Amino acid sequence: MYQPPLNREDRPEVMHQLIREQPLGLLISAGGQGLLANPIPFVLHADAESPAVLECHLAIANPQWRDLADGAEALVVFQGPQAYVTPSWYPAKREHGKTVPTWNYVVVQVRGKAYAVEDRAWLMRHLNELTDQNEAPLPEPWQVSDAPASYVESMLKGIKAVRVEVTAMAGKWKLSQNRSRADREGVVQGLGAQGGEAAHVAAIMAEQLAALDSDG
Repeated sequence: MYQPPLNREDRPEVMHQLIREQPLGLLISAGGQGLLANPIPFVLHADAESPAVLECHLAIANPQWRDLADGAEALVVFQGPQAYVTPSWYPAKREHGKTVPTWNYVVVQVRGKAYAVEDRAWLMRHLNELTDQNEAPLPEPWQVSDAPASYVESMLKGIKAVRVEVTAMAGKWKLSQNRSRADREGVVQGLGAQGGEAAHVAAIMAEQLAALDSDG
């Protein structure tokens, strides 16, 4: 991934946070069937004592899992908030007009070695973790155990567990860092007024500007 120094994010804890907030990753592999890419929800295990691991499962009918056994290289892309940026938000446009549109975004790419897991207990533990992770914000979280045991057992037969041992991570926070302070503030205001995902981008930009102020 192209990472200009201004946009580069190397802090593992920051990248881990994005993965946990945006756990639907684009799983990319290259094998006998050529390049394959599928959006897959992941669980991240990461601590200071051991290398990070991504865990997921695929439908057995999905041929990609066959390319992800026995240490094959995998790439997983986690897309954070993103938004279009119009030059109309830059004070510089009114001053000299030398501005063009761009796109602001946050993204993490993870590379690792993938292995198929043939262990029912591992798969059940993974499914419970994945479910609990994504049900946690809901007022009445659903649990795997809420479904009949016979039904869960039948569903297990249709999926394949995969773990990705992380070998490298790359983060890119492209948030108008190449613009003047006034232009960046104009983007924050413009994106914030749009609401939704654009407002999320604005909030991250505002945090960066506040950090600059505290460093100064």
